[in-house]
Parts: sequence; structure tokens; C-alpha cells
Amino acid sequence: MINKTVKREARIRRHERVRKTISGTPEVPRLNVFRSNKAIYAQVIDDVAGTTLVSSSTLELKIKNGGNIEAAKAVGKDLAEKCKKAKINKVVFDRGGYLYHGRVAALADSAREAGLEI
Repeated sequence: MINKTVKREARIRRHERVRKTISGTPEVPRLNVFRSNKAIYAQVIDDVAGTTLVSSSTLELKIKNGGNIEAAKAVGKDLAEKCKKAKINKVVFDRGGYLYHGRVAALADSAREAGLEI
């Protein structure tokens, strides 16, 4: 059995590796994803100013079961709509050390379908 702290630390190491090359600017901010068993969170970040420009989560949308692919799609769509209102058309995707699979991929795909350029 894998210890959960070892698994978490491995994800954080992967995320640090990714963050060495990915950075959000005011023109092209970073779309960061965090997923837990119960919810999924996404935020668009300007790393130069150190501010969150737009955010969305299953908690904010009051989705009952936030730990599934349908919930991730809803968060991606909501985030893309908020980005359009904030005049953000293009973002760089930060998968947060997670595999680009399942809920993470569903969120990114639904944001693309809603008009966000990733």
C-alpha cells in the first residue's frame, strides 16, 4: 500500500517540475487545476502580479457530487465563460502535477469547447 503522504509529495514534485517552464503573464495567464476526492478547483492566475484573475469550483457551483467528470466539465465551462467576461481568450494549462486524464482532461476540454484557447 502506498502511503498517502508519499503520493502527495510525488505530485508536488511533479508540479514543481512543470512550474519551472510554465508561467502566467497578464497577456496569457496560467490555468491551474486542483482536484480532491470531493471537488475540483480551477483558477486563472497572473504570476507576474501574483493575483488570481478568475476562479471556479464545484463548491462555488454547488454541485452535489463534485468528484466526477460531469462536475469537472461544468467547472471548465463556467471558467471559460468567466474568462470571456474578463476578456481573457488564451491561457496556458497547468495540470498541477496530475496526469492529463479523467477529470483534469475533462475540465480542459470543456473550457476549450466553451471558447477558451489553451
